[in-house]
Amino acid sequence: MKKNWLHLFLFLATVVTTTVAGAFMAGGEPEFSVAYLVKGVPFSASLLAVLGIHELGHYFASRIHGVNATLPFFIPFPTIIGTFGAFIKIKSAIPDRRSLFDIGFAGPAAGFVVALPVLVIGLILSEIAPAPEIVEESGRIALGDSIIVWLAAKIIYGSIPDGMELWLHPVAFAGWIGLWVTSINLLPIGQLDGGHISYAALGEKAYKVARWVWIALLPLAILWLGWLIWALVILFLIRLRHPPTVYDWIPLDRRRKVLSVVALLVFILTFTPTPFMVS
Repeated sequence: MKKNWLHLFLFLATVVTTTVAGAFMAGGEPEFSVAYLVKGVPFSASLLAVLGIHELGHYFASRIHGVNATLPFFIPFPTIIGTFGAFIKIKSAIPDRRSLFDIGFAGPAAGFVVALPVLVIGLILSEIAPAPEIVEESGRIALGDSIIVWLAAKIIYGSIPDGMELWLHPVAFAGWIGLWVTSINLLPIGQLDGGHISYAALGEKAYKVARWVWIALLPLAILWLGWLIWALVILFLIRLRHPPTVYDWIPLDRRRKVLSVVALLVFILTFTPTPFMVS
């Protein structure tokens, strides 16, 4: 238990910061009361479920393959969503590319399976309201649509009339964040989840893919400046090249090759070229 106190402390702190953020999203006059904070619980629970299940996917896949990994570290921070996410630390060598694939794939797969129903439930709880009213009450930042978010909203609401906007419920926002985080993690670069999957499937050829994907992020900065920041973070911190596994010559089997294509499809469905727009 002594070894896990930091994980528990960070998780509880993130519960607090995300609950406060969710209460602020829910609207009303900010106040320090139980009634006010309770309004933030749906957002907090939804977001932490997505982030937590994602990281636990990595954790349990690591355990299955005998790879030493920590429990998730949550990062509390007083941002608009109350957190900078979560991560686990791999503390031993990954034996082969099949193990690498399973560890890399398990996180985004588990997170996606949770984020999608969270998004759908949140969209059902959302409402259509006149655009000027939404700008006045909820701020000037609009969210971009990935293919899967657009499809979900289209199925639930159909065509939105002119002059009206979809006002996202905080739970829908949590689902949107979960899907966006999934797409970022699935970028086939370095030690991102997508980098693990790409290296497991392609070996050293994955480096060429990583370089081209990184180059593609630069013109995307025209749509959203954050892509330039991400490109710099990747270049100097995450790096483009993935390190080899211990028994690197062991190839993926057919099932994992099929799942790598599934991961690519999930990336395409969840990728948002312009995630945030200021109006």
